[in-house]
Amino acid sequence: MIATTAPLSFGRPALRPQRDTGLSALLTRGWSSGALRRPSLDPDRLIARAIEQTRLDDFGSDHWCPRLDTLCAALEDEAALTPLGRTIAHGQLVATLRARLTAQALWARHPEILDTPLTAPIVVLGQMRSGTTRVQRLLACDPALTYTRFHESCRPVLPRRPHVDLRPLRAALELAALRLLNPGFAAIHPTAPTAADEEVGLLGIALAAPQFEVQWRVPRFARALENADMRPAYAEFRALLQTLRWLRGETDDRPWVLKVPQFMQDLPALLDAFPDARLLCVERGPVATVGSAASLVRNQMSMQSDTVDPHWIGREWLHKIAHRQRVATQTLAAHSAPRLTLTYAAMDADWRGAMRGVYRWLGRDLEPATLARMAAFANRRRGAAHRYDLAAFGLTPAAVARARALV
Repeated sequence: MIATTAPLSFGRPALRPQRDTGLSALLTRGWSSGALRRPSLDPDRLIARAIEQTRLDDFGSDHWCPRLDTLCAALEDEAALTPLGRTIAHGQLVATLRARLTAQALWARHPEILDTPLTAPIVVLGQMRSGTTRVQRLLACDPALTYTRFHESCRPVLPRRPHVDLRPLRAALELAALRLLNPGFAAIHPTAPTAADEEVGLLGIALAAPQFEVQWRVPRFARALENADMRPAYAEFRALLQTLRWLRGETDDRPWVLKVPQFMQDLPALLDAFPDARLLCVERGPVATVGSAASLVRNQMSMQSDTVDPHWIGREWLHKIAHRQRVATQTLAAHSAPRLTLTYAAMDADWRGAMRGVYRWLGRDLEPATLARMAAFANRRRGAAHRYDLAAFGLTPAAVARARALV
């Protein structure tokens, strides 16, 4: 996700930093003069561009096509993209389609990838901004477990096993550019090229990634995603995890720690793909969750849109969080998947005690060396706080409580 911190005048369009408006102005002049081609958001042209760049033409199943059509229409009609935002959207979607083509070609050459074992993953299940990242990264300190690195989520597929994997270097350069454009984002979601991170890029290949809704105002796409049959997307998600393990050259079957907030919304499809999953359910008070989520979304949208309405963001993400909670609650009531609940407050009060409880539930030993690595991570994690104001998004604790009561 590319984003920037922007000063906002609440209730009016956001004001973007001068460097972002300058980039957009340069792009506009380039398009007007003919020196640059205005990026297309037409689905057929995006598909043609990906085919041209890869010289491949097999996208596999077409379950993703309606989502691409809906997303492109929403980007044109709803997102109010700046020239920079349009350029980013074009490049991101072409890269997504290239990845689909590359994945299909790789699986055709190496069908054994789809036999790679993935036994009993540990799914960190929780809302965006509920503390799931902290839990995931503490578990990632254990060498007996495995996880998706940031650079792997950005680029889950390569044409072949690399002799030298350049993805971490590319991710480092991209993160440096991100910090230049958006110095405030590090306080919201600090990461590094090889750090444990969300599998959003894997869902992106199915045109089902949550970052699309976070980056752009696309409610038409959001509602379509909420009502889609996600089982084909999660079958591909599993295959992409197997691909990551194959690209690494791993032969073991260490449990994978998975974490994407959208898992709550897609829980039936996730459990269909991973019937032996173990669910580590992370909970945080809804007022803090909604306020923090809305703040992150505002941060993400500010660079790419001409109009960022904080009150709309508040309403949209209150709906989104309530919807995800409703789906997860209904699914868990009907499913016998092993699960443990862990609260944000408990992690704040005594993360060591909380993690010992997690390991008892998993039936694993929490080795002293792993606990020491966790402590080092916890100490590094202390830094600039992410500050937000619920009222800035047109919400009150009572409004959040009412929506929560409808779950």
